[in-house]
Amino acid sequence: MKRYPRPFRIPATPSRQRGAVLYVALIMLILLALIGIVGMQVATMQERMSSNFLAANQAFQGAEAEVRNREVQVASGTAFDYENCAVPFDATKWVNDNADGNSTMTRTVNISICAGQCSAGVGVEKDFCTMYRTTALSHDQDTLGSSSSVAAIDTIFIKP
Repeated sequence: MKRYPRPFRIPATPSRQRGAVLYVALIMLILLALIGIVGMQVATMQERMSSNFLAANQAFQGAEAEVRNREVQVASGTAFDYENCAVPFDATKWVNDNADGNSTMTRTVNISICAGQCSAGVGVEKDFCTMYRTTALSHDQDTLGSSSSVAAIDTIFIKP
């Protein structure tokens, strides 16, 4: 068996090249650019979501703190209002009348009198009626108009 040497192959001349690698590289660059743009949009959306969560949490925590402070005042006997039960409460009017730049607004009323029943028992004098309704509204910025998040809490507190 006689072996013949492999013939030497001449590399392709530039006139025979078509530039297919250039097209593949350009398509890969376009795909990488699209992945980068989508990644930036996802990061921006996550930043907005975390910012909104922070604003909502600040507003809620402000309202919660105001409710707890008012419960301490009620328990010590320093804060409550008697309200005319014949006039229904208008929350919109209350917010518009009291939105003077404070970050929180609070309203506490003795609801035992309006209900006609005290938590200590029926027919007890109104000094012993101990069910209080506290409404607190808080926002995350200095003024209500510039706030991105507003929280309202409405609680019933029974004075011990």
